[in-house]
Amino acid sequence: MGRNSRRMPGLLIRGGIWHIDKVINGTRVCESIGTCELKEAEAALARRLQEARSVRLFGAQRTRTFREAATKYLEEHSHKRSLERDARALESVDRFVGELPLRRVHHDTLQPFVRSRLQAGISPGTINRDLAVVRRILNLSARLWRDESDRPWLATPPLIQMQRHPHQRGPYPLSIEEERLLFSELDGHLANMALFKVNTGLREQEVVNLRWNWEAQVPELDTSIFVIPRDYVKNGLDRYVVLNRIARSVIEQCRGCHPEFVFTRAGRPVTRIYNSGWKAARRRASTRYVQEFGRACPAGFRSLRVHDLKHTFGHRLRVAGVGFEDRKVLLGHKSHHVTTHYSAPEIGTLIEASERVCELGSRKSPALAIVRARAASQVTDLLVARVGLEPTTSAL
Repeated sequence: MGRNSRRMPGLLIRGGIWHIDKVINGTRVCESIGTCELKEAEAALARRLQEARSVRLFGAQRTRTFREAATKYLEEHSHKRSLERDARALESVDRFVGELPLRRVHHDTLQPFVRSRLQAGISPGTINRDLAVVRRILNLSARLWRDESDRPWLATPPLIQMQRHPHQRGPYPLSIEEERLLFSELDGHLANMALFKVNTGLREQEVVNLRWNWEAQVPELDTSIFVIPRDYVKNGLDRYVVLNRIARSVIEQCRGCHPEFVFTRAGRPVTRIYNSGWKAARRRASTRYVQEFGRACPAGFRSLRVHDLKHTFGHRLRVAGVGFEDRKVLLGHKSHHVTTHYSAPEIGTLIEASERVCELGSRKSPALAIVRARAASQVTDLLVARVGLEPTTSAL
């Protein structure tokens, strides 16, 4: 207590570490000094006061903390779809570097944060996404944000090295036989969404959020498409979804089941495809793999992700000879060369390209065989009727 009574005004100790908590030139400054020694803390406060005096009298640049920059970032990006995730990342980072001046936020000072996350069992990929937000803020501080004297908040953005991901694997496009095996184990509503996804290349959230009022008629082609608003699309552009005959059959099977959402279960919208049902079906399919194909089940199949269905669609488009630009549109990839408005002939070209995916298999379409294996599903008759293929009784 006696020690604290002799300290300079504006210093306080928390957890054995000295902190500055003082109003300087009308602005409250709260930051850790990073020392348990009172003399070092007093020297740091003196330097901070001198810096503030230089700013006020001589126009010297004011030092800004990472917390200030993070706050500005969140305020300016309130429209961002991933703002909540960014805010969680910054909350995790804040206790490690929030009070540091921007110039002191770099690879070394971020290592305690990285070690803490790794020790908590957080994956390197998640940590890298957190670090990407920090890197973005530092880049904005150096390249965009300016103070009252038109100087950047940060002189030079530091290089922040990402974590290596020892368990990261590449995409795993499904073969037609693997698709048949997996889909035969999925529950009806998941099988519908998976079948639709592997024939449209939509992302998981684009599928589960699909709404009937997004359907747009194309009278010239006697068909319809879906236009997903940009607020629901990762790249921030309206997403045009054309339907090949298999995807359209799934849509027709779902029509009338719910007034708003396309994909539902027991009258309620489905929020995720990757859930316990997906994981259980994946385990069952992996167990059957050796029996079905006479070879060991690949690790990629055992850990198959929902996003691999999108990769499967892209792979099949490429195999079918669909051009690069058309593949980008069909997969919803952002491109400065791709328009956000399409004429009827352009939509017709995209539908034709998407139809090629249906022709890759034999006349016993794998997608149809998958649905037929679910004897209770009503999709069977609809697919057979629309695609025009004869039913098969062959076992999967």
